[in-house]
Amino acid sequence: MTTPSATASAYGARDHARAQAGREADAMPVLPASSWPEPPRGVASEDVVWAETVAGGNYTHKVLARGTELRLTDPTGDACAHLLLHSADRPWERLNAADTVKVLWNAYLGEGHLLLSDQGRVLASVVEDTSGCHDALTGTSTLARNTARYGDGTCQSASPAGRELFKLAGLKNGLGPRDLPPSVSFFQGVRIAEDGATEFTGSAGPAVRVTLRAEQDLVVLLANVPHPLDPRPAYTCGNLEVLAYRSRATAPGDPLWNATPEGRRAFLNTADHLTARRTA
Repeated sequence: MTTPSATASAYGARDHARAQAGREADAMPVLPASSWPEPPRGVASEDVVWAETVAGGNYTHKVLARGTELRLTDPTGDACAHLLLHSADRPWERLNAADTVKVLWNAYLGEGHLLLSDQGRVLASVVEDTSGCHDALTGTSTLARNTARYGDGTCQSASPAGRELFKLAGLKNGLGPRDLPPSVSFFQGVRIAEDGATEFTGSAGPAVRVTLRAEQDLVVLLANVPHPLDPRPAYTCGNLEVLAYRSRATAPGDPLWNATPEGRRAFLNTADHLTARRTA
């Protein structure tokens, strides 16, 4: 006779679940975020508002206030942080990867680059970059691509596609599939060859980071999955460290505000919008 499982009853399942309290995993949110053991230099623990390690093949999301800085770290050299941004209370204003490279005359993300919306305003700015290996051109992986390449691309599989995970993250913020534009990604680089082809250049190695500054209140969606052009045959993606803390938005007079004529106009558009709403 088979012995019943300890979790076969509701009481057994409850006791099992409660027994897991306090256990820690390599990848999980830290709650409260202020208990993160190593806040950035000059940042008080109480100003840390998001601390999480995201395993490869997983996603996360958060609403961040204007002026918050979001630091993404690749501890192993195998993370690939695919990112989407939406204005927090106006989700129809969202990241426009095409304008982000076209308006700023630069296809390669790095320190000083601005992530623009489809309305010519700044959603976030890149204020630190120790990697230099990013991609604003390719987007993330799809169900069809991962199914063809790894055998499955659904969320529940061992090889979930980035867009499928974005759908889940979006749903938890009131966003549907049609609200998900092409994303940008960090820590796995792509360059354009002389003939116009895209070339995967891979990672800059472990322990690199990029820091973004929210220039508006934002919905942040992150999917940590292999880059679609990663040539490795296995589904390979390392942990992603996510840390956000209170800071201040870019202001007139800051070097970044006036770094380029195009950037200055985008900041002015943003300030005009926020001032009209009395949120600046």
